[in-house]
Order: sequence, then structure tokens, then C-alpha cells
Amino acid sequence: MSKAKSSRTLILIGTKKGAFLAESTDGRRTWQLRGPYCAAWPINHVKGDPKSGTIYAGGGNEWFGPAVWKSTDRGATWTHSSAGLAYAEGETPIKAVWSLGGTGERLYAGVEPAGLFESTDHGETWRHVEGLTDHPSRKEWQPGGGGLILHTIVPHPTDPQQLWVGVSAGGVFHTADGGATWAPRNKGTRNDYLPEDQRYPEYGQCVHNFAMGAGSPDRLYQQNHCGMYRSDDGGRSWRSIEAGLPSTFGFPVAAHPRDPDTLYLVPLNGDVLGRYMPDARSAVWRTRDGGATWQALRNGLPQQDAFFGVLRQAMATDGHDAAGVYFGTSGGQLYASADEGENWTTVAAHLPAITSVETLIVDE
Repeated sequence: MSKAKSSRTLILIGTKKGAFLAESTDGRRTWQLRGPYCAAWPINHVKGDPKSGTIYAGGGNEWFGPAVWKSTDRGATWTHSSAGLAYAEGETPIKAVWSLGGTGERLYAGVEPAGLFESTDHGETWRHVEGLTDHPSRKEWQPGGGGLILHTIVPHPTDPQQLWVGVSAGGVFHTADGGATWAPRNKGTRNDYLPEDQRYPEYGQCVHNFAMGAGSPDRLYQQNHCGMYRSDDGGRSWRSIEAGLPSTFGFPVAAHPRDPDTLYLVPLNGDVLGRYMPDARSAVWRTRDGGATWQALRNGLPQQDAFFGVLRQAMATDGHDAAGVYFGTSGGQLYASADEGENWTTVAAHLPAITSVETLIVDE
């Protein structure tokens, strides 16, 4: 469903030093930046509930501990809760919340060390989803570069019992019974760090991020440490769609709000070469045919000395008639396009390192 041009558009920004909000009331022509919020805690993910307008922010570290912050007044005031965000006594303590998903009625939080928690009271209290942690493969999951984290949460749009999550490095997992049991969904994604005859294991892949195609619950797109993939059967099998991209390595994936064949991603130059824009020329890459072909979108983005990266949750789209596309960088720059990626402007240039970007549209 498209949104009127008079709607208030918010960019929700997580950073290493708190949450920020950028707000536009003039059709995304200008932006007002506010923050930092959440007491300048490290915030890994900020996400809005489109039903209620509530904004949630997950973060923390080994010093602060984990917490989910909440604002019901577009950032003017915030509260936070960590009630229930803990493993059983004797287990490794939770360092931080890394990802958020769902809505206020059924809100999820992914944490480090990798695990999933659920709230049914708008983030006030949390319950450990033990079925995932008890999966037989759990003891074999290995930390990725960012740690052993559950970083991606993709709910089914109509079936509340179904949910997909991404773990680095454990892979993609799916539940069809509300989290009681889980199945790995990694067939066809490779692990280049295993012997050649073991490159396609059942689990253990370093998934970086994935997204669902609009209106197509079985259509998933995944950026992996080792390639770019598409699934048309809810992750039961994946096929490579990296041909035509400048690199097989990157982090974020953002789906178009209405067209399941349109996708945005930001390839980087590789995992051991600095993890910055290829040739230090920034671009967002777009496909309009489900990954068969790709186009580099560069107009308005820096085309020299762009030695920054973009993290796994730091790109998003909005639901306007001409979809907006947004991404934030490790150097603190925030870029926006109001025309599906054709042209870009700088919203902010000097934020702390940006960990996440999401959008929220509030009808006037």
C-alpha cells in the first residue's frame, strides 16, 4: 500500500553512540536530524512498528548489558527493559541485542551469543525461545567477524507461526510452529572455508543478511559471506544470483516495498581487502528481474576515496509511491534516494558509525 506525499517519513538510525531519527514532512526533500537517544548506548538496530508508531531500539554491550529501548512519541521520550533478556544461570551472559523483528503484539529480539527472545507485551518483558538454542547444530555454530550473533529476523507476513532467522556463523533457520522446532534452510549456499567436497553443508554458513520479496513469502534474497542468493521456496533451496555484481561479498539487502523482483544491495570489495566500496567508488546495486541482471546506481554518491563499508542492517526502503532507498556507512554518512535509487542526497555526514537503518511512515 503506497503512502501519501504528505505523510511524515522517519529514518530510524542505529549507531555506536545511540539512536538518531531523521524526519521529513515535505515529501523527503529536506530532513531534520534528532538525537542521540538511548543515553548514547551502542544501538545495533532501531525499528518502528507501523501499526502503533512505536519505535524500538536494541543494543548494549558487555558493560551495559542487553536492553530494548522504546519510544511511543516519535523519540521525545524513551524507556528501556531487559526483563527476561538472560540465559539460564551458568550459561554465557548475553552481551547485547543485535536485531529486532515483528510487531508490538509479537516482538522478537536476536542477541549475542546467538539466541532469540520473544515479547508479547510491547517489549516490557522477554521470554527465551529455547527451541532454537536447543537445536542440535547449536554447539557447532561459530562466531563471525562480529561475534556469534542472531542478526536477521524475518516474520511471515500472514502466518504468525512462521519465522526465519539468520545466525553468523550458523546459517538460516526456519520455524513453522512458533519457535518450538527449527529447521536449517541453507541448501545451495556455500562455505568457501571448508574443504572442496564439504562446501555446501546443512548448516554453518556465514549468512550476512536476507530479506523477503514483497508479497511473496517464499521469495527470499540472501547476501552471504560467500555469495549472493535467491530462494523461491522459503529457503529450502538457494541458487546463486551473483553474476554481474562486482563482488560476491557484502552485508545489507533491502527489498522493494511492492515489487518482489526488485532488490537493492551494496557489494564491498571483499572480505580480506578492506571491506570498502569496490575501487573506492560508492554504488548501490539494483536488480529489477529477481537477480538476473544488476545495475549500479551512483548519481549523487561519492565516486572517489569512498573507503567506507555498509553493515548488514544499514540499508532500507520505504513505502512511498516512488520508493525511497536509504543506507548508512561505517564512516557516519547517511544517504537517501527518493526515486528508487536513481539519485542520491546526503542526509547526514558526521554521525557515529551507523549500524542500522530502517524507515517508518506516519500518516498526518
